[in-house]
Amino acid sequence: MAVSPLIAYPTDARVSSPLKQRQVSTVPSSSNGTPSLPLPLLLPGPGLGGRPMHQMVPQQSHTLDIVEQMNEEEKRKYVKGKKLGEGTYANVYLGHARNNPNEFVAIKKIKVQKEYKDGLAPDAVRELKHLQELHHPNIISLISVFSSKDQNLNLVLEYLPLGDLEMLIRDVDRVRYGAGDIKAWMGMLTRAVWFCHDNFVLHRDIKPNNLLIAANGEVKLADFGLARSFADPGRKMTANVITRWYRPPELLFGARHYSGAVDVWSVGLVFAELVMRAPFLPGNSEVEQIALICKLIGTPTEENWPGVTQLKEYTVPSDIVPVWPKEAYMGRFGAVGSEGVDLLIRTLVLDPKKRITAREMLEHKWWRTDPKPTRKEDLPRKSGGGSAEKAAADLKRRPGMLDGDENGNNRGTKVARKLDFGAAK
Repeated sequence: MAVSPLIAYPTDARVSSPLKQRQVSTVPSSSNGTPSLPLPLLLPGPGLGGRPMHQMVPQQSHTLDIVEQMNEEEKRKYVKGKKLGEGTYANVYLGHARNNPNEFVAIKKIKVQKEYKDGLAPDAVRELKHLQELHHPNIISLISVFSSKDQNLNLVLEYLPLGDLEMLIRDVDRVRYGAGDIKAWMGMLTRAVWFCHDNFVLHRDIKPNNLLIAANGEVKLADFGLARSFADPGRKMTANVITRWYRPPELLFGARHYSGAVDVWSVGLVFAELVMRAPFLPGNSEVEQIALICKLIGTPTEENWPGVTQLKEYTVPSDIVPVWPKEAYMGRFGAVGSEGVDLLIRTLVLDPKKRITAREMLEHKWWRTDPKPTRKEDLPRKSGGGSAEKAAADLKRRPGMLDGDENGNNRGTKVARKLDFGAAK
């Protein structure tokens, strides 16, 4: 019987729950739990111990308040090593715990942003906020936070040395994978998205290069710079989120009220890309993106999506294309079987109210069909060098960058559509 995706693979405690191991008080506490400050060092004099009280010298950190002392102690827990990547938004360093040189971490030093009064861009605040709240084996772990003397914020993240899922998809010459591998990766991604939604968080930028790979093969959802809470259904949200190729039609039409269905659409397009080894809907503009959706999935109309024409930016080509039937998908995505194609179709339903949820995805019968998901230890990984550098490049990007990277490198659309389901790993 195939492994149920609702049950996460066992993970190494050091990797999956680093916060539990490092939640050590940095300030001594009194018997009632109140933090205690270091006693002042008294010098001989005519006052207390011989010297007037105003001449007492505090021990060591005489210029630091309690928060600054805690920050210094947190910073001393880690040793910053070589620089893995440098960008306009952040630098990424390889580091390790001071008390264990074999415990590697990635230290992401976010640079002060002069255009913001407080120095921190909103996307950096969102990334920090949500990583502090979300702890799951398939979400990148934030281990610690400290500031450096130049007021830059340093995020201590788990070290994920094997690059990202995009890198595996694109390397068609050296990386071969099959249906069991796709099922394993999709299970990890879906569990991460379900956990976010179950905690009322929308990720809003799911794509292959935001899916980093740990040393044990586990896929981790990263880059929460566009994430936001959605507990208040009446509050308007921006439509200008999610990288264009993975953006659902409701956002392209300017919807300001939406749900976890926007993430599910992106998950479906990652699924399609894993099978095709090329982006399914690589539009060069929003107009072209809508045209591709109409051509390859079906034209949104009042018949298949009641109320769609009322959306502010609703515009579709004049030639109406009916919603594609399952048989059409089988010809392109049949390698994952009939049930896999059924799941894919459900993620790409035009009407977001009828789109499958992340929880319903985990309950789909595809997970119980053969082949079983590949064990994470046996999943394909990038051969040769460059994986650590690619992981660093992912981390140093400004969170929520929608298209391309800081150097203007966009993902090519000429990736060979080649997939070998029979080759041994």
